[in-house]
Amino acid sequence: MNIALALFVITAFSPIQDKPIAISKKDLPKEAECSVCIANGSPMGMEKPAAGAMYKGKPYYFCNPKEVGEFMKNPEMYIPLELPMALPEFNLKDTNGKVWNADAFKGKLVMLDYWATWCKPCLVLKPKIDKILEAHKAEGFEVLSVSIDEKQATLDKFLAKAKWDNPVALDTNKTWANLHIVSIPALFLVKDGRIVAIFRGNADPKAIEAAVKANK
Repeated sequence: MNIALALFVITAFSPIQDKPIAISKKDLPKEAECSVCIANGSPMGMEKPAAGAMYKGKPYYFCNPKEVGEFMKNPEMYIPLELPMALPEFNLKDTNGKVWNADAFKGKLVMLDYWATWCKPCLVLKPKIDKILEAHKAEGFEVLSVSIDEKQATLDKFLAKAKWDNPVALDTNKTWANLHIVSIPALFLVKDGRIVAIFRGNADPKAIEAAVKANK
């Protein structure tokens, strides 16, 4: 049975399983994109998969067999978000005391920048985000940096020495989980309470700014 027919049989005649099931090596396609690499923001394009798994009627493929275990632990985190979509429940207070909830996003264009004080790629990306903010803040564009650091004290100590012009909030409600964030940096462009663009990993600043311009 070829992979296409096998997937049809699974989805058409079997209840959608709530636990991932490994795909036999003989049923792997010749080429596929690695689901873990995509979620990490480092897609490698089409390549021969080393392993695969079925979850809720859909196949997920991996370029490294070790990634299967990572996927199996929490497959929901690797399901791509379908855009545009409503921003999941969000209620955080930034270091200036402002509460960012559903009302705070109404009628606004806001970039959520998920980062951490220990994340070097995040700190490399930050000046590039600053340039985009500077170019478009007069038009109402805003950036909220959401730290996933474990302690407020860690964040406060870092911000006491770092130059950080836009608001910062500690992710005390673990909003990263609802956004399927498995690695940072991760950026979410939110327009009037709806996510319209996502950038993961070493994102291209030109692509980020193009999304901002397209949604003003």
